[in-house]
Amino acid sequence: MTSRLLSTVLALGMCGAAGGTLVAGLVMPYVGGAGLAAKSAASTFTDLPTPLREEPLPEVTRLLDRNGHQIAQFYYQNRQSVPLSAVAPVMRQAIVAIEDARFYEHGGLDIKGTLRAFVTNTRAGGIRQGGSSISQQLVKNIMLNQAESEQERAQALVRSFRRKLDELRYALALERKYTKDQILERYLNIAYFGAGAFGVQAAAKRFFGVDAADLTLTQAATLAGAVRTPYDTDPSLGEEHQERLRARRDLVLGRMAELGVIGKDAARTAAAEPLALHLRPEPGGCAGSAHPFFCVYVEREVLTNPAFGYTRADRERRLQRGGLTIWTTIDPVAQRAAERAIAARVRPRDNQVASETMIEPGTGRIRAMAVSKRYGRNPHDRDLGPSTTYNLAADTAHGGGLGLQAGSTFKVFTLATALKQGMRFGDGFTIPGSYVPSYGYRDCSGRAVNDPNTVIHNAGGEGGGGPYSLEMGTWQSVNIFYMRLEREVGLCDVVQTAKSLGIRRADGAPLHEVPTFTLGANEMDPTTVAAAYAAFAARGRYCRPMAITAVVERDGTRTEIPPACVTALEPAVADAVSHVLTGVFTKGTMRGQSIGRPAAGKTGTNNGYTSAWFAGYTPGLAAAVSVGDIRGSYRYPLTGVTIGGRYYGAVQGASLPGPIWVDSMRAALRDTPAYGFVPPDMARFGGGFTPGLKEALEKQREKEKKKREAERGKHDDGDGASAQKEGATDGGEESSGSARTTPLATGGRTTPLAEGARTTPTAVRAALAPPRRSTSVTSTSVTSTRNPPGATGARSVARGSSPHTPLRRGSGAAPAPSGWTGWASLTRPRAGAKGSGHRPARAAPPAASGHRPARPRAGRATAIRAADGRHHAVTHEGRHPRAAHGAKHAAKHPAGSRGTGRAEASARHHRPVHRVRRHA
Repeated sequence: MTSRLLSTVLALGMCGAAGGTLVAGLVMPYVGGAGLAAKSAASTFTDLPTPLREEPLPEVTRLLDRNGHQIAQFYYQNRQSVPLSAVAPVMRQAIVAIEDARFYEHGGLDIKGTLRAFVTNTRAGGIRQGGSSISQQLVKNIMLNQAESEQERAQALVRSFRRKLDELRYALALERKYTKDQILERYLNIAYFGAGAFGVQAAAKRFFGVDAADLTLTQAATLAGAVRTPYDTDPSLGEEHQERLRARRDLVLGRMAELGVIGKDAARTAAAEPLALHLRPEPGGCAGSAHPFFCVYVEREVLTNPAFGYTRADRERRLQRGGLTIWTTIDPVAQRAAERAIAARVRPRDNQVASETMIEPGTGRIRAMAVSKRYGRNPHDRDLGPSTTYNLAADTAHGGGLGLQAGSTFKVFTLATALKQGMRFGDGFTIPGSYVPSYGYRDCSGRAVNDPNTVIHNAGGEGGGGPYSLEMGTWQSVNIFYMRLEREVGLCDVVQTAKSLGIRRADGAPLHEVPTFTLGANEMDPTTVAAAYAAFAARGRYCRPMAITAVVERDGTRTEIPPACVTALEPAVADAVSHVLTGVFTKGTMRGQSIGRPAAGKTGTNNGYTSAWFAGYTPGLAAAVSVGDIRGSYRYPLTGVTIGGRYYGAVQGASLPGPIWVDSMRAALRDTPAYGFVPPDMARFGGGFTPGLKEALEKQREKEKKKREAERGKHDDGDGASAQKEGATDGGEESSGSARTTPLATGGRTTPLAEGARTTPTAVRAALAPPRRSTSVTSTSVTSTRNPPGATGARSVARGSSPHTPLRRGSGAAPAPSGWTGWASLTRPRAGAKGSGHRPARAAPPAASGHRPARPRAGRATAIRAADGRHHAVTHEGRHPRAAHGAKHAAKHPAGSRGTGRAEASARHHRPVHRVRRHA
């Protein structure tokens, strides 16, 4: 063996002396003299090194949607390794013919092939045949893939006798370790073919859009010709490079005919064909994804999750090189629904941005994530434009921004806390027209965080004090009611409820535990808010938002990712919250907007209209939508703006985020069955009492009756048709898309006003004036203007027994004695309480009274005309703004101002703030 190898080396030396210095230089240092040198040269080839350590080749990591369709890919090298059996036989023949025709005959070093290639290339004045064996080329590629830096890559490519000799020795070692087919398979998977394609499978896809197993003779010859000079023949670089590639292809065809692999006629026919390239882009990263913002979320989840590696560098390497198949949660149907609903109302070039996330209750799986802007950089890297690289639907940890104040969507956490502590449906208290949080607020460290310098107003700053029940305060999003309620149940308790439901600031900073916490003083992202609301749909089960359901390694090993869920609320409490929030659609700020199935939710509009929200859910899907100005929500409030080609005097939760939510949810759930919520436990939560509410309602009804009678007398001139038309306009939705003004916003009625009916602010304030005393009643009847003229809907309800009693912490409201009629009983029959001994109350049948129906009258429209002549939309989630008040406020607080009485630090630095909330 030793003498054979030595004679081979000496033969190479003689050939080098005759034909060129390259081969001679390879061996002369070892044979140029004494017998000792010859012995050393022989040992160089007999004492072969251990074969190169072969790390797994960099493979493409693919992201799949819930149905298994690819939505994105990540790679350091665009490669997908395949077994040799998955490569067309003609491809194997072509690569062997042009690169190493004697591959199956030599032992790693082809003396004849090397000499022939040297002579052929010398005569041609260029590279026409490979001089190195396929085994040697495999070694070189392995060294390149092991290089971690540009310096190591340069060393692997340097032309030196030492490197060439090491390459040859390692090639001989590989020949001992693997069979010929194994070596060929590794070579076809590691070789670079140009155009960013590594390995024959990626090259076949990139060049022709087919699998390696389906390559034709012409296609195989093209790829085989590209291996030798992949940069010079890169077809993606233009026609000149394509002509070089074609020349290389014809050379391969000729070589295959010369070796008898194919016939000469077949070679000529193939050479006459065009390249027929079908270059398919293979973008890597989220920029090329069909769902880029969700892709960013998944990418950040991998890069920040220790389950994918100990360090960020390890995790990044695994994502870019690991060849993982990552199954994600995204649902194409829900994603399209969210994207289309946003695109219909907000354009990419608008400065205002809408974002939405949909989450599956009970699992936390993100079903959709959409943003109104396109993903990417703007022309000339401008900050503003139709694109953004921020995932505005998520927090900063997942590529998002600093978030937007969540507004009144946070009232739901105070509602849940109150119900958890024993409050009942119908419980409530009388509130003033303005409120100063000067006492009773402590954060979770026990520190007093009262703010005697802050004045809280209800929406519009018009007063509106009076008795409000729990439902009434929620449906109309009454700020002062919720500030008082937060004080009664405890600020820290509300904060703890929010935290248990996954509430964290978008910027990762600690929550601001301030009196206006319940009014949404913290900046949030739609994903976090949607996950919190999904917990109510899941009956108190909170699940961390998840984007990945399974990870499949390159060897086929599959790891399932289970949901991360905890019980954050009692199921009964969550059911009670859902019961209240369903009224937002039927009696509250979203009245008139429906998805055609049971739904619950809450609007949110921030002070100064800095942002607007809607968050809601069905039993099967939850979603949150936010809208704000990308230039800065405090400097650029949502007033007097044109969004999506539509003018808004002021954007509120029900006017833009609400319709987006409705359209997206309706489309996302179109093909799914409709389920209702679990009814609340009325024995525990029913039968509450609000002092003075009955009297206020009766007083309001009396005023409305007189008003209707005056209306009838005024319109007995026969102009009923015109009046009816005007009345219908008065009661309809504003053109901006805002929810129509609801009766409870202006008088605390238990039933909606008749179409065209009108209630004046004076009547509202009189009706809701604090009563002088409370009177005990056992039953009550309420007239509904939805009933036929003169009909009454009487509901007589007796309160059932329950061990639970409403919490009272100095609110001034006495515990409800036995026999009180709760607010819930005024709006719907109570369910029979188990074990209470009472049957559900039934509404009395309509009784003809002989009264004529009230004729609609042209009342105050749902938009007002300001001093600038523009018609401003309904604001404050269903209430009419005062134009003069708005002009005065704008003059007093220029852009960037935070509002009267607000003590807060610069939003740029996000220090704790105390925000005045004037908007629901």
